[in-house]
Amino acid sequence: MHRMLPLCAALVAGATLGCGGADEEAAAGGESPSSNPTWRRDIEPLVQAKCQTCHRPGGIAPFALETYDEVNEVRELVKAAVTSRLMPPWLADGACAEYAHDLSLDEMQIATFAKWVDSGAPEGDAAGAEIDEAPATMSRIDLSLTMPEPYTAQQDPDDYRCFLIDWPESETAYVTGFQARPGNAEVVHHVIAFLIPPEAAADYAAMDEAEEGAGYTCFGGPGGGNDPGVSWIGSWAPGNMGGDLPAGTGLEVKPGSKIALQVHYNTVNGRQPDQTGIDLRIDRSVEKRAAWQFFADIQWLFPGGMKIPAGEPDVSHEFSVDPTPYFSDGNPFLIHKVGLHMHTRGTSARLSKTRADGTEECLLDIPRWDFHWQYNYDLETPTLVSPGDKLNIGCHWDNSAKNQPVVDGKQVQPKDLSWGEGTGDEMCLGAIYISEP
Repeated sequence: MHRMLPLCAALVAGATLGCGGADEEAAAGGESPSSNPTWRRDIEPLVQAKCQTCHRPGGIAPFALETYDEVNEVRELVKAAVTSRLMPPWLADGACAEYAHDLSLDEMQIATFAKWVDSGAPEGDAAGAEIDEAPATMSRIDLSLTMPEPYTAQQDPDDYRCFLIDWPESETAYVTGFQARPGNAEVVHHVIAFLIPPEAAADYAAMDEAEEGAGYTCFGGPGGGNDPGVSWIGSWAPGNMGGDLPAGTGLEVKPGSKIALQVHYNTVNGRQPDQTGIDLRIDRSVEKRAAWQFFADIQWLFPGGMKIPAGEPDVSHEFSVDPTPYFSDGNPFLIHKVGLHMHTRGTSARLSKTRADGTEECLLDIPRWDFHWQYNYDLETPTLVSPGDKLNIGCHWDNSAKNQPVVDGKQVQPKDLSWGEGTGDEMCLGAIYISEP
C-alpha cells in the first residue's frame, strides 16, 4: 500500500524575540570562560554571530542589539534568555547529529555572557578585538523575484496567502541558492516558495483569478491538493538567513513554470502592507539534481488516522518506511538537510534512519518543540539511504487543558485533534533535501 505523503504542509513559522544567523566558528569562545570578559573582546563577536540576524534595524526582532549601548540597556533580559536557552532558538539536540551552521551557544559561551553581565558589563578596549563580519547569505544573487503587488492581511490573527510569480527564464535552470526578503518584518512570520511546473501553471493561475484581491488563500501547500508535480524551492523563518544549497546540487526549474510564494501573516502588530520577495542563485547545470521530499503515514490524513484525544497529556504516533521506491525509484540517495513539522500542541519530534542491518542513525531530535522556531538543519556529513533502509518519524503532543491556546482572553477547552491544515489542527511531517549519491 502506498503510504507516503509527497508534499504537504509548511515547515516554518514566525517568532518575535531573537535568533542567530552565522556559523558558530564566527563566535568568540575558547576552552573556558574569560576571567574578565568584556564587550569588545568577548561579547560583541558572540552577539554578531548569534543575534544580529534578527536583532537589527528592520529585523524581525522587536529591538536591535548592534551596539554596546543597545545590549547593555537590556543585558539582564538577554542574560535570562541566554542562560535559559530560550535564545538563540536552536532546538536540535546536538547529541543526535552534527549540523553545519549550528546557531546554539555552548556552555562556555553561556557562562562567559552571564559572567560579563554579573561583573557590570564592562565595555573594554577596542584594541585587539577580533570581530567577524556577518557572512554573506549566498555567494551571489542571480535572480530576484517579488510579489506582483503589495498585500495587507485580511484575516486575524493569521492569514496564509499565496502569490503567483512568473518564472522569467527561457531555458532550464537550477536553483542553487535561496534567501527570502520579507517586505514587512512586523507582520511576515514565514515564507515558502513552491515551484509550480509548466503543466500545472494554468490551474494555479485559475485559482488566483477566482479570488478577489492580490493572491489567494492557501494553507500548508500552495493549494490544489497534494499535486506530485509541485515541489519546494526554499523557505524563510526568523533567524533563517538562507544561503547556497549543498555544493554540486540544485533544483531544476523548467521554462513556463511559476513560483507560488506563500506568506504567513500575523496581525498581532496590526494590519500593515507587505511586498515580500526572494533572491536566487541560478546555475545552468549541476552535478546532481536535488529535491525536497516530505513524508508521513498517509493513513494519518484520513479520519481517525492520527487521533490525539482531548485531555491527554502525552499522545504519540510513529511511522517507518523504506523511502527509496517513492523518492528514487529504488535507488540509493543522499540526505543533505532534515526538518520536522508539527503545530501548537506538539511537544517533541524525532527523525532517524534504520539501516538494513538494524542499526539506527539519529538525523534530527527536537526534544522541546516550539511551533514558532522551525528550521531545516544541514547535516555536517550527508547520509546515504539505500534500499532496505527505513526512515522513521515520531511525534508527541500534549492535548491537556493546560496546553490550549488563549483566544479573546479565555483558554480554549481541549477537543479531539487529528491531521489538518489549520494551526489548531495537528501534523507530524518529515522533510529531507536529497540528491543522487
